[in-house]
Amino acid sequence: MHRAIVSTVAIAVCCWMAPQGPARAETSGAVLPGLAVLDFNYVDTSGESRDQSAEHQKRLDAFMLAFRRDIAASEKYRMVTATCRPVPCQVGQSPLTELQDAAREAGAKILLMGGIHKMSTLIQNARVLAVDVETNAVVLDKLITFRGDTDEAWQRAETFLAEQITASPASDARPAPIRLAVFDFELDDASAGASLTSAADAAQLAMVTTEVRRLIGQSRRFRLVDVSGADAEAVTKHALQACDGCDAAVALRLDAEQSLVGIVTRISRMEYLVAYRIRDARTGAVIATEQTGLRMGADTSWARGAASLIKDRLLKDQDRP
Repeated sequence: MHRAIVSTVAIAVCCWMAPQGPARAETSGAVLPGLAVLDFNYVDTSGESRDQSAEHQKRLDAFMLAFRRDIAASEKYRMVTATCRPVPCQVGQSPLTELQDAAREAGAKILLMGGIHKMSTLIQNARVLAVDVETNAVVLDKLITFRGDTDEAWQRAETFLAEQITASPASDARPAPIRLAVFDFELDDASAGASLTSAADAAQLAMVTTEVRRLIGQSRRFRLVDVSGADAEAVTKHALQACDGCDAAVALRLDAEQSLVGIVTRISRMEYLVAYRIRDARTGAVIATEQTGLRMGADTSWARGAASLIKDRLLKDQDRP
């Protein structure tokens, strides 16, 4: 039996832990980084016949209460509450961008979310993911396995995770580069007499892809993931632009955190647009969509237009020391 639970710890708990006004570290007077902790999800796929939903709900609520309390007690973060409407902020229910916006509006620098998965009678996995809402960088991604489904087992898991998070604050270090799968740019030919992509078009698209990967590869913000082994039909047929977000799943199989699909839209032989769309590989949520204005030039100028878009939008102000 598959059961999913979301913690229902009262929002007042988080507010009670949060200092009134900007919290400051007593030793240095520095403003603490804001941290928004979303309620974890719980999934049970152990197949046990007995319905343990009530017990798991109680343990998950206790877990979240202790987790927030222990992080707050470390005095390394200022706890804030992210508020989403009309439904509460929840992974899987609200788009990732909405969750990040809510955390940012609440004054958070870091958004922390996670879940617990009961795999069998004795084995459970707990995963925690932290995202810098200013840069969209994943600054922490930790998966632990713990044995048992008792109050004591849950308490040990909570204590361990809280210690991992507070031992080395994610905001103190430069975020790890985001693993990004940049797929080959594709052509959307809206010109009169449009036909299948010609060899000349394919060559120009290859130049666009090469230039975009070169720029992104030089950035400390991203680490390119090799996509040459991707054999999904939408990849091999250069149809990712119309596959309803399937690029995210392909990127996830390549161990990427995000996927980038780029499109050159030909309006006429001398007019074109360049666009890209980035998705979160785990959730499929659209993280960013950018497009140039109408640009003049033949197909030989596509790479220049794409380079301008990447430098001015994707990489702007994101490689600051």
